[in-house]
Amino acid sequence: MIISSLLDTDLYKFTMMQVVLHQFPGAQVSYKFKCRNPDVNLAQFAGEIRAEIKSLCSLQFTDEELAYLRGLRFIKSDFVDFLGLFKLNEKYITVSEQTTGEIDISIEGPWLHTILFEIPVLAIVNEVYFRHTGKESALAQGRERLISKIKLLKNPQIAHLKIADYGTRRRFSKDWHEEVLRILSAQLGTHAEGGQFAGTSNVFYAMKLGLLPLGTMAHEYLQAAQALGPRLRDSQVFAFESWAHEYRGDLGIALSDVYGFQAFLRDYDMYFCKLFDGARHDSGDPFAWGEGMIAHYKANRVDPLTKTLVFSDGLTIPRTIELYNQFKGRCLLAFGIGTNLTNDLGDAPNHVPLQIVIKMTECNGQPVAKLSDTPSKNMCEDVNYLAYLRQVFNLQAA
Repeated sequence: MIISSLLDTDLYKFTMMQVVLHQFPGAQVSYKFKCRNPDVNLAQFAGEIRAEIKSLCSLQFTDEELAYLRGLRFIKSDFVDFLGLFKLNEKYITVSEQTTGEIDISIEGPWLHTILFEIPVLAIVNEVYFRHTGKESALAQGRERLISKIKLLKNPQIAHLKIADYGTRRRFSKDWHEEVLRILSAQLGTHAEGGQFAGTSNVFYAMKLGLLPLGTMAHEYLQAAQALGPRLRDSQVFAFESWAHEYRGDLGIALSDVYGFQAFLRDYDMYFCKLFDGARHDSGDPFAWGEGMIAHYKANRVDPLTKTLVFSDGLTIPRTIELYNQFKGRCLLAFGIGTNLTNDLGDAPNHVPLQIVIKMTECNGQPVAKLSDTPSKNMCEDVNYLAYLRQVFNLQAA
């Protein structure tokens, strides 16, 4: 069993799910799987993936897990009570093979009952694939690479740089993921110890290893708002206001690239600049984004030193250090590193991490889309809707 706990997912799945329970319990959604790697034959593993998903759907939250969630300051009691009754249902997910060697994974059903599929299913696909294709020497090389990264971070000149693990969905395996977290905790020191390892997005390992769980919102939340709010042009504002209504100032990191950075800045006015604790970068040039956020805060009479910029787009340790050196002392900083921590085990072609995603494509029967600052990250199945969305938000076609 690859997934042995429903907590083995990212924190933002629970924070979004709580909003869904309280504000959008009737929303119906569709998700689609996509592998961005060319010439990867996942269809041969479809049966094994289905078996793992069947196992996933047998899980329920334990009393210990529910008590842990209840102890998080932003998780409400009625939501934990709901989770005590919750199970993922196989009827909402299908896995099929294509003659091209690709697989189709489709998820359709109530948002409240499908939102927890994404992260564990991606982790399953990864682990099944690397179980058959990974090299025996990969872990040894992975350990060497991890120690080299830790040595870079231990430079006294960047002693205040802190990193977090965001690597659940693309990890080599759950065992390797845990080993990475244990090594980082031991070598860098945890958040509780004032160390450089700030925590993890993975709730299960946060509970098991005594780490700080991290996360707020994901793209699907703002995408769904396209079909849930009063009108499309106001959907980003509606999503932020709905979030603030739920968390009353807690979990205040806004995601900035669902409609592109410039559209984000148009909506992220003085009210949101003051209300939210900061913003997260996940596509486009991170250096230009950081400079743009600092300038935007200053233009709205907000001291950037009181706000956090979170960088999370394909980071490596050297890139993280570059960003830290550019922005230290000018704002608060956080860095979430995913694949480069949990699936960096060798050079191509011996080891190539899968670039796989599961993205929401419809909400309440309406297409939804993500217009990323990195065009390859765009995802929408309806070209007419995509064109309409660009027009509504005054965006140029890529």
